[in-house]
Amino acid sequence: MNRRPLALYTAMAFGYAFLYVPLLSVVFYSFNRSKLVTVWGGFSLKWYGELFRNEQILEAVQRSLLVAALAASFAVVIGTLSGLALARFGRFRLRGLLSLLSSAPLVMPEVMLGLSALLLFIALESWIGWPASRGLTTITLAHITLTACYVTVIVRSRLVQMDGSLEEAAMDLGARPWKVFFLVTLPLIAPALVAGWLLAFTLSLDDVVIASFTSGPGSSTLPMVIYSKVKLGVTPEINALATIVVVVVTVAVSIAGWLLGRKDTARGT
Repeated sequence: MNRRPLALYTAMAFGYAFLYVPLLSVVFYSFNRSKLVTVWGGFSLKWYGELFRNEQILEAVQRSLLVAALAASFAVVIGTLSGLALARFGRFRLRGLLSLLSSAPLVMPEVMLGLSALLLFIALESWIGWPASRGLTTITLAHITLTACYVTVIVRSRLVQMDGSLEEAAMDLGARPWKVFFLVTLPLIAPALVAGWLLAFTLSLDDVVIASFTSGPGSSTLPMVIYSKVKLGVTPEINALATIVVVVVTVAVSIAGWLLGRKDTARGT
């Protein structure tokens, strides 16, 4: 008997169990009637009702979604322009600086990014009076700075791998550069833009460190609210919220996989 596949499958089983058993336990205890999250008191949907009556969490969800959507949208615009400049414009002055600025936040600790953003906003407030206080605007600006770098990397990689003959053919036929970009380049890099937007949205929605530095009173995002509540102990409401997030992500990934499967099948036929 070959023991290598058995050992491999065992390691895989332990790995997946380490990742997904805690998630399943969160889902299981979200239907717990008891206030004690580790003591089963019977099946109940009570905490889902309590969750949807919790104004603090609902407002935090709205803030997080708004900030994430704005940050992702602006990050796609900035990242696309940066990626296009790095992939298509060849050598130009300050190219090295642009490349460094586009990659530095990827490896820099978020604590340093959050602290530097906080000091910048404080300096701007003392110099020009804007921003008047820390809130959703400062969180969004900080998240744009972080997520635009990821979009730049994705778009630049797509442009480097893409065949430029179509763009050259369009220009040979008399199309102006801006028309080539909107009618040829943009449709070809659309999957990279969607991937960049989704990644930026996820990073912004998940961030707690940078948001903690750049937020103010009444502007706590959902991760900040969850973190503050977990420090006092996990509550069944947090389990219910986590279950909803898991279900939404699972459905979204399943739909994406189904669409990709249909696309591959259509290509095969």
